Parts: sequence; C-alpha cells; structure tokens
Amino acid sequence: MSDTIELLEAIGKNAALRHASAEELSNALVEAHASDALKAAAASGDSSLLSAELGHKPMRVNHNTHAPGHEEDPDHHHHHGDDHPHPPSKPDHSEPSHD
Repeated sequence: MSDTIELLEAIGKNAALRHASAEELSNALVEAHASDALKAAAASGDSSLLSAELGHKPMRVNHNTHAPGHEEDPDHHHHHGDDHPHPPSKPDHSEPSHD
C-alpha cells in the first residue's frame, strides 16, 4: 500500500503524469511496478477500485437530534415582544466627531 500512496503522490506532483492520457499513465504505472488496483483505477478512471487496497472504510455520521446544541443564554431575554431580528440603530451624525 505504501508504494501505491507514493506513486499517487508522484503522479500528483508531476504535471506530465497528472495530465497524461489513460494509456500513457498505464504505461508509466507498469514501468513503476504499480499494484493491479492502481493500474486498473488509472485505466478505467474509477478511483473506487483502490478502496480495498487503501483500506477505505465508509464513515457514517450519526445525526442524533437529541444531542446538545446551541442553547440560548439564560440571561438574555427578548424585550421586543417578538422573535424577529431588528436592524441596528443608525449612528447619530448630527454631532461632529471630537477626534
């Protein structure tokens, strides 16, 4: 597997290989003694063929709706009588700045 990762890294760093045709890339991988999975993936354009070799394990995300989330600050109270956002107040431009 480390050879496959090293070859993938070399392909990524080499513009000629990265943009090579499938046939050119396949020939280069044969010369580099790449794994059958990498050669098949390069020839077909299907990277999923490398899953078994690289030990891909699908990740599942548990979307538990009962998990803690954003809780409102208990000291924060709505004084406006509604839950709609209000635009910020405009600064008073009538007095000159004392900078």
